[in-house]
Amino acid sequence: MIHLPFPVRDANAASGADNLGELPEWNLDDLYTGEDAPELARDLEWLEENCASFAADYEGKLGDLDAAGLLTCIERNEKISNIAGRIMSYAGLRYYQQTTDGERAKFMSDCQEKITNFTTPLVFFTLELNRLDADALNAMYAENASLARYSPVIRRIQAMKPHQLSDELEKFLHDLGVVGDAWERLFDETIAGLTFEVDGEEMGIEATLNLLTEQDRSKREAASRELANVFQENIKIFARVHNTSAKEKEVLDRWRNMPTAQTGRHLSNDVEAEVVEALRNAVVAAYPKLSHRYYELKRKWLGLDKMQVWDRNAPLPMEDTKVIDWPQAQKMVMEAYSAFDPRMGDLADPFFNKGWIDAAVKPGKAPGAFAHPTVTNVHPYVMLNYLGKPRDVMTLAHELGHGVHQVLAAEQGELLSSTPLTLAETASVFGEMLTFRKMLDGAKDQAERKVLLAGKVEDMINTVVRQIAFYDFECKLHAARREGELTPEDIGALWMSVQGESLGPAFEFMEGYESFWAYIPHFVHSPFYVYAYAFGDGLVNALYAVYEENPVGFQDKYFDMLKAGGSMHHKELLAPFGLDASDPAFWGKGLSMISGFIDELEAMEG
Repeated sequence: MIHLPFPVRDANAASGADNLGELPEWNLDDLYTGEDAPELARDLEWLEENCASFAADYEGKLGDLDAAGLLTCIERNEKISNIAGRIMSYAGLRYYQQTTDGERAKFMSDCQEKITNFTTPLVFFTLELNRLDADALNAMYAENASLARYSPVIRRIQAMKPHQLSDELEKFLHDLGVVGDAWERLFDETIAGLTFEVDGEEMGIEATLNLLTEQDRSKREAASRELANVFQENIKIFARVHNTSAKEKEVLDRWRNMPTAQTGRHLSNDVEAEVVEALRNAVVAAYPKLSHRYYELKRKWLGLDKMQVWDRNAPLPMEDTKVIDWPQAQKMVMEAYSAFDPRMGDLADPFFNKGWIDAAVKPGKAPGAFAHPTVTNVHPYVMLNYLGKPRDVMTLAHELGHGVHQVLAAEQGELLSSTPLTLAETASVFGEMLTFRKMLDGAKDQAERKVLLAGKVEDMINTVVRQIAFYDFECKLHAARREGELTPEDIGALWMSVQGESLGPAFEFMEGYESFWAYIPHFVHSPFYVYAYAFGDGLVNALYAVYEENPVGFQDKYFDMLKAGGSMHHKELLAPFGLDASDPAFWGKGLSMISGFIDELEAMEG
């Protein structure tokens, strides 16, 4: 039950320019004022004492507690989760700001080790909860409404019951977790330390990936080839990280009798395997009418016989190479949020004004973007690598949506606020959609409308098609690793097997593209996370269709859904909107919005 939150970065890379205005930086003082802050020392001391006293008071005794006693026990555990989460949030956020700083890396590692040691005696808690009789629990829920509030948490924990090991083994694995984290750190530090030279200029990964969205095709090609070269030079490290992580997962899954490599993710997401499979199958079946059709249009616009990988995210020929400075980006997103509902604007405002966003690209800073919830009695922090392209505005809208969601869900408390990944992308993708619609309504002519529509289609393809291709790659990678060690060439072949299928016949693939799996953080940090993006996009497209059909009262229902956090199953959360993710037609509804945008783009050609 101890939740040590770590940021997970969004998989789509951003974009570049100067003169962006004053970019905000984090002020982490709301967590702790420094690593030598007396409050941090106090909290570490409190944590050590309270973990020990919790174990002394409850180990071997959960089955004897009445409803009031079990409620007190859970509330004490929740407080421990809160303090541990606060410490690790501070250590983690400082580290991600500058992953190449040895002192920050050591501080985070030391905090992680201390907390792992303190919390090892608490492993009994979930094990004993799993032994409680379902009828006895239901009787206690009926007797005590405050305890009944926690029933979704207990239900999700008990879903792991068939995969639970002995108490001794569970404690051993808890302690060993620190070692597994070291492979993630090696990945992060390797990525952050990479340097690339393009046209005589040295830069980090974020700025180099950004060149893939440049108007100049030769610059995009140079960046792609340099990415391939540098990934190839480091490919043995990346292959070692992936081999070890996948093997560690295979061993754990085998001991826990997990039927597939994906089962653990589905359980933690509180989603049925059939629902994910229905999503995956619907997207793969739609490749021809989505990505294949769109990229054929783009190939014609670019005047090419074949597209190369460096053309995938290229701007359109008719597109202005415009830089959107930070004040402008803030205004665009805030106006879109406030127009949907003034409450949404009020919730977003402090992110800009109170040091809750770190936006600038800096040496050693982790690439990508994330919104990190920290703990429920503080507030989230958003990390961006803002470089002034329209896509960066969408990333801001996306991460701010996560932030708003996390603020609203915080009312649920530490154990119930965390939203399963399948619904965690709802507010972020919805925030993007609001911002996009606002920009589309403001388009001054057909040419600008075309550019905006094409940009949105590309983002949706990156969110749905690309992420499901990533998911298929991971499924193949973990299945292959069960048969033995994988060479970098083996992993590259698996990567290429999903690329052609998902992108379609408009593309050719340069030599070296087979190493581009190396930089995707999700494969290392959170295997099978990626389908949550496609789930979120499909869900939001269906939600937005409901909003357009009947806007009356939609906002209140939407806010209620976000406030619920992890206290309800996706079926219960979507019921007020007349939606059901287990209905195969549900995914078709979401995908039809993307194909509708492509229809409009095709019609503009006529």
